[in-house]
Amino acid sequence: MAYQHKLAEKLTILNERGRGVLIRINYIKKTCSDPKLRPSCLTEKSMESAVKYINKKFPNIDFRGNNQNLNNIQKEKSEVLNTLTSFYHTFIDVMEFRDHVYELLNTIDACQCFFNITVNYEFTKSYLDLIVTYTSVILMLSRIDDKKVLVGMYNCAHEMSNGASDPAYPRLGHMLLEYEPPWKKLTEEFGPHTKAVTEALLSLQYLFPRRNLSAGQWRSAQLLSLLSAAATMLNPAHNETMLCEYLPMEVMERWIIIGFLLCYGSLSTNLPSLELWKSALKSSLCITLIRDEVLLVHKVSEDFFDGLKGHSKRTADIKECREYAVANSGQIHRERRNFLRSAVKELVNILSDEPGLLGPKALFVFMALSFSRDEVCWLVRHSEHVLKTKTPEDYVDTHIAELLFCMESLRALLRRHTPVLQRYHLQYLAQFDALALNDIVQSLFVCPEEESILMSSFVSTLSSMTLKQVDNGEEFDLRGLRLDWFRLQSYASVAKAPMNLRECPQLAHLMNMIVFHTCMMDGIDGLIQETSDLSIFCFYPRVFEKMFSQSSDELQILRYLISFPLLCSHFSKCTHSMCPEELPLLEKKSLHFCTSFLEEIAKQTSNIAMEICAEQRNLSDKLLPKHCAQTISKARNKQQKKQAAKRGELQHEKPGAESQRKDRAVVTNMDKLHLTLTELCFTFNYSSHFTVWEHVVIPAEYLLTQLETRLSKTIMRMANYNQTTKEISRPSELLASIRAYVESLHTLSSYINVDVTRLVKNVLLQQTQPLDSLGEQTITTLYTNWYLEGLLRQASNGTITHSPTMRAFMSQPSENEQSFSAQEYSDICELQALSELIGSYGMKFLGENLMWHITSQVNELKKLVIENMDVLVQMRSKFDRPEEMAALRKRLPAGENVLKRMTIIGVILSFRAMTQDTLRDVLHKHCPYLAGPIECLRDFVTPDTDIKVTLSVFELASAAGIPCDIDPALVSALNNMRTQNSSLDEEYKLACLLLVYIAVSLPVLAFDPGSFYSRQFGGHTNNIHCIAVAVNQLAAAMLTTLNKNIEEQLKEFLLIASSTLLQLGQNVEGLESKNRDSIYLLLHLIVEESPFLTLDMLESCFPYVLLRNSYRDVYQTVPITLG
Repeated sequence: MAYQHKLAEKLTILNERGRGVLIRINYIKKTCSDPKLRPSCLTEKSMESAVKYINKKFPNIDFRGNNQNLNNIQKEKSEVLNTLTSFYHTFIDVMEFRDHVYELLNTIDACQCFFNITVNYEFTKSYLDLIVTYTSVILMLSRIDDKKVLVGMYNCAHEMSNGASDPAYPRLGHMLLEYEPPWKKLTEEFGPHTKAVTEALLSLQYLFPRRNLSAGQWRSAQLLSLLSAAATMLNPAHNETMLCEYLPMEVMERWIIIGFLLCYGSLSTNLPSLELWKSALKSSLCITLIRDEVLLVHKVSEDFFDGLKGHSKRTADIKECREYAVANSGQIHRERRNFLRSAVKELVNILSDEPGLLGPKALFVFMALSFSRDEVCWLVRHSEHVLKTKTPEDYVDTHIAELLFCMESLRALLRRHTPVLQRYHLQYLAQFDALALNDIVQSLFVCPEEESILMSSFVSTLSSMTLKQVDNGEEFDLRGLRLDWFRLQSYASVAKAPMNLRECPQLAHLMNMIVFHTCMMDGIDGLIQETSDLSIFCFYPRVFEKMFSQSSDELQILRYLISFPLLCSHFSKCTHSMCPEELPLLEKKSLHFCTSFLEEIAKQTSNIAMEICAEQRNLSDKLLPKHCAQTISKARNKQQKKQAAKRGELQHEKPGAESQRKDRAVVTNMDKLHLTLTELCFTFNYSSHFTVWEHVVIPAEYLLTQLETRLSKTIMRMANYNQTTKEISRPSELLASIRAYVESLHTLSSYINVDVTRLVKNVLLQQTQPLDSLGEQTITTLYTNWYLEGLLRQASNGTITHSPTMRAFMSQPSENEQSFSAQEYSDICELQALSELIGSYGMKFLGENLMWHITSQVNELKKLVIENMDVLVQMRSKFDRPEEMAALRKRLPAGENVLKRMTIIGVILSFRAMTQDTLRDVLHKHCPYLAGPIECLRDFVTPDTDIKVTLSVFELASAAGIPCDIDPALVSALNNMRTQNSSLDEEYKLACLLLVYIAVSLPVLAFDPGSFYSRQFGGHTNNIHCIAVAVNQLAAAMLTTLNKNIEEQLKEFLLIASSTLLQLGQNVEGLESKNRDSIYLLLHLIVEESPFLTLDMLESCFPYVLLRNSYRDVYQTVPITLG
């Protein structure tokens, strides 16, 4: 009985098993051919003699003799067994698979089964698939050069370990020798099956030519067009061969070419067989065995028939077909792709607008996917393997991305509208198919019990389905029905079956249609995979990357580039449970492709976006105040009726002239950039996310990452920092440029749904740190270095003066021309721009660097105090005795050095105060409700508040730019200077003596010509007025670290300083002091700057009349003006 043979079950199992074996054999071939993956026992030099010996003697290898060639295997037998076990058992699987295929093919022949793809579709397809899979396994086995070594070495190690050979080794060794060469043995095996194979193949003689039409014939027939017959648009698409309509062309070519090579006798005896075979040979130059392994059909066929006597006609036919294929197949397939691009695009547009048409026209969708996949796979195979051709352009398609995109769109439509398909086909199955099937069953003359039971179950299953199941979201599982139909086909295809399917074509055609309809209920993903899987790209990396590169160069194709990353989601479907070893490799390769493609698209998009920003920045730059001088001059000349400019002089266009356009057809560079950006952003808008090997990929994040990197680099480039010449852009200009970039970037939101605000915040926040996320320098580092090395260093040398009146640093005229104007980088506007750029974090970093320079100066001052401690102690106690002080002053060297270092500290602290003021202004502007409460909190601090609390509040206030009586940053820096060995008493003594040193050294300044007080600057030209800031801030910080009273020590300083300056007026030493009045004013500045000293304290020790006279004398003097 046919039931007992279980042909359907065996075909299903063997096809799945054969696919797994084929993938494992392919994995072994790739492993052995890759030097990086090749087993170590085949690559080690010590194993060379064993490899040669086994190759020579295989399979009759003498394992037991004292053979020196195998000694190294004896030493490493355990490792050899562990390494080669999986390889050996794969070859065993091949042998067992061959045995089962033999048995099944013989059973089918014995049952005299008939095959017709249009009638018993699953039975015929499974039969042909099994033949091709088996042949592919044997051909792939023959391509493994090391198969003898792998089997022989494993068996050698097995015998050395277990004392006996593996039981399967003799048969396995014999099998490997049998298939050298493979085609001879294969044709011998299939000789008895020629009748069955030929019958199955000849059932394609109408189907294959119908599919193998030219693009012109497709176009004439209006293939895949829903609009060609608008009146019948709602009619369901069906015919008698529904399942054959989306059968891959590549699969049919494999069946025909390999099948007739195995049963070559029918080519001579059967003319239809010969015509069908020749048409397949004319279609392609190579066919796929597995993944990137192909069969060069003409070469293999020609070599095969050359070895046979009496088949010279076949050789001539092959040459004729090859010449035709070389000359015409490329062009034919190129035209097909061009047709499919427009046809599938039209189909996508219609179904996107009317998804309800997916129900009646589902067959069209799967036909479109199958046809497109055939053409894409053909192009991929031939691009890689066809190297010499007179028409290379036929194998290059720069518009392939559009076809891939249309395929992805159809796949997405099917998945998105699955409920639509289910509702339509459920009603079709229950209300038409079930009734029609019942009528046919009732009309059968002969219907055995087993077949009757199966068909009754079909009718009851279909009739029981209701729309409530779809509405409730129930999952359908109709695989059992399809498997039962497969069984029924096998029962009714046997020669002596009571009910022969050959005599019941209507039943077969209806059941084939029902199978398609049931797939719409529970097998949509499977059909999508069958008709549109493009995992072949995973194994053709060079072609994949080349196609992407070519598509990237075409403007009109840029919007379809997302199809390449989306294809990477197909790659997880090409695996098999029998080969888990390749899963990590395929996953890594898939993610690599996906990431590299998205990064490249993101780079292109960010480049275009940055170019647009650069153009906008150039336009914004024209509006800067520095460019208005020429316009003002021109207007003034016109008003004063001066001579107009000569003809040769260039007339600069006013800002805005670029927007005037007389002809809209004229395309500007900005037009091109915006068009390109629109196309690229379409790519990112297509899919918010997709999955590749269980990794969720978000394309927009790649764009944000690239934009972040590019924007950071652009900001650094716009800073124009030159390490050699110490040149840098003014902060206000850089801020204007960044604002132009940010405004332009915000327009990106109209193209694509990305959070530009988050992007800008991330970039600008990184720029407030010393290093960005990539470890590169930021504008915070650049401006910190420039202000320290460029501005403040020259201010310390006296070539730049700090002007309290101007609230800026001013350049002094000198012989050496300066590379920059100090006031252009240090006025209020520039420092406010700097605060905007680097923010509180950047200002904190700048302050820390300033403090580092101050602590280095303090360290040197302490050394000077220690060297002159004895003299300073005496001067502290005798400051009110002029004669003794004069004598002690002669013993006190380096007074100028102390004051110079204090001036440097004062300049740095004055600059810090300026930056803090501007930071305060900026924060009050941006977040007044945050800055206000911080100021209130600072005002609550009193001298009686705990010092830790005070410093904490001051640190908060300082971060907001609010001035404090004690600088917490300076306190922290001085604390870090202290060593573990130093005691508080010693530090306190050094602090007090340092103040004494400064006080007794002040008169020295009167003899310096640069100590003149400038009425214009509001300070001294040599910056000694900054000593006032230095004394107050440094004293407060040093005494705070020691927890001592600040006011008492500053009073002492004031007494000593007043006494020494009064002695300067008495001119005890008989020296002429030119700038005595200016130095008196310094004492007044110290008191004015101090939160701890008052004018009453000053007047108690220094006559106010002297200060009044000094101010009068200084302001009556002719001021020094800057050129």
